[in-house]
Amino acid sequence: MRNSFANAFYELAKSDKRICLVVADITAAAGVASFQKESPERFINVGVAEQMMVGMCAGLALRGCIPFAYTIATFTIYRPFEQVRVDCCYQNLPVKLVGVGGGVSYSTLGGTHHAQEDVALMSAIPNMTVLAPCDPAEAAACTRACVIDIPGPVYLRLGKAGEPDLTAGAPDPFLLGKVRCIRAGTDVCLLAYGPITKMACEIAARLEKEKGLSTAVVAVHSLKPLDEAGIAALLARFKTVAVIEEHAPFGGLGPQVKAIAWDSGARCKLRTYSLKDEFIHVYGTHAELLKAHGLDPELIFHELAALAG
Repeated sequence: MRNSFANAFYELAKSDKRICLVVADITAAAGVASFQKESPERFINVGVAEQMMVGMCAGLALRGCIPFAYTIATFTIYRPFEQVRVDCCYQNLPVKLVGVGGGVSYSTLGGTHHAQEDVALMSAIPNMTVLAPCDPAEAAACTRACVIDIPGPVYLRLGKAGEPDLTAGAPDPFLLGKVRCIRAGTDVCLLAYGPITKMACEIAARLEKEKGLSTAVVAVHSLKPLDEAGIAALLARFKTVAVIEEHAPFGGLGPQVKAIAWDSGARCKLRTYSLKDEFIHVYGTHAELLKAHGLDPELIFHELAALAG
């Protein structure tokens, strides 16, 4: 996803001189490195000074630029939260906040690098749009949308690296702000966003192969604004629906889907799977940390098989 973002950013910046990039002590990747070399006057590295990074972006936006602030997710939004809220969102400025490694992607670096509450935090701020693509192709599409379609502030939540292509054969096209079926099904529907959508696809394939349950996977790249009508339609259409998200249990997609289910009078069976409301002190791979949080594909498979069977 990082490279996909970087390449899409580079193509946009080549044709729009308003676009600039402010980073906080992070190595330029892919197209960003080319942008840095070709347009050094539009590339700024502030070092370990994230408040300055976001404040500078607000200043650039006031001068007519479209600035991107880019670093590890916890440092993009947590350290400079006041600047995000007051400098960018209060003034509704076109600052694009790019957070690399949403969720617990930076597993071995511990809680200081785990952005497990980021969707809730950013969604709570007026004027903020929150996007979380599920694969490199969606990352590129969301990057373009940040410049072309969204005039105000955006939090773009990216994975870390190595995410597979999940949408090449998707039944639905990418439409900004709309839920998107990326795997067709009729019995069970799994809602997800970000890199953990890969786990949802694997669970769906297993439910279909081993249990004969036709299982759809729907990517929800726009968490704010949320496609409430699209989700309500899915809740009405499927007998069993589950949300799988790499986020804290409060303020993410799961609670919002439950609220939509209540408001729309949905009669489906509904389950939500998320990170625990804990700082879990586990040293290991990303998959091992997810499992410690209860996001275990084996566990989810068996629970959903029993629920829908």
